[in-house]
Amino acid sequence: MELVAFFVIHWYASLFFQSVFHHRYAAHGLFTMSRTMEKLFYLGCFFTQGSSYMSASAYGIMHRLHHAHTDTESDPHSPKNTPSILGMLWSTRNNYFNIYSGKTEVDEKFKKNLPDWKSFEKITHNWIVRVMWIGIYTSIYIHFATAWWMFLFLPITCAMASLQGAAVNWWAHKFGYVNFRVNNTSKNILPIDLIFWGEAYHNNHHRYPNNPNNSAKWFEIDPGYYMMKLLDKLGIIRLKTLAPTV
Repeated sequence: MELVAFFVIHWYASLFFQSVFHHRYAAHGLFTMSRTMEKLFYLGCFFTQGSSYMSASAYGIMHRLHHAHTDTESDPHSPKNTPSILGMLWSTRNNYFNIYSGKTEVDEKFKKNLPDWKSFEKITHNWIVRVMWIGIYTSIYIHFATAWWMFLFLPITCAMASLQGAAVNWWAHKFGYVNFRVNNTSKNILPIDLIFWGEAYHNNHHRYPNNPNNSAKWFEIDPGYYMMKLLDKLGIIRLKTLAPTV
């Protein structure tokens, strides 16, 4: 039971920081925050993503490229370019690290207003730290697992943030329903998205990428949006007033 609780808490904690900080803040700039709060969010990303920790600035660039080149050869994570979810995951991994290391030349327009904490990522964004996190996760599973099959979830724990992003970006361009006609294959995966914090409303998001609320129909619920509204009320962030333009 303890391991199940750990997995669920880890899933949603990691998803919160990827959805709110990496996606809606870094990539789309849907809200502002102080430098101090930005650093606290960096720490939150590190402690929740662990061995799958991602740079917010590299993620932001990659996702902006996805919107600019959706479903084309220049899309850094399109299922149209790879035959399987594992292939897309590996391709996304390579594109991400090429962006992070500077091997991929990126137009300056995709680099504007990104969060950046280079000194922090010199410590956190390396293979030694990733292996240390894997060791921590493995020890947790050894201590709390009560059946062999529980260890099947260990790889998911180790690659949590990467798999969450891949799940949305692969499934939401393969399966689902469409609210808006757009010039790409984006779809909404779930009518009520409590699994991906509103990130599953991918078709809605591609239609209105600067709308902080990914939901559109009456039955769609975007937990990420309501969390941002709460953070705004608490003075932790300041939501921008943005027109829902394409």
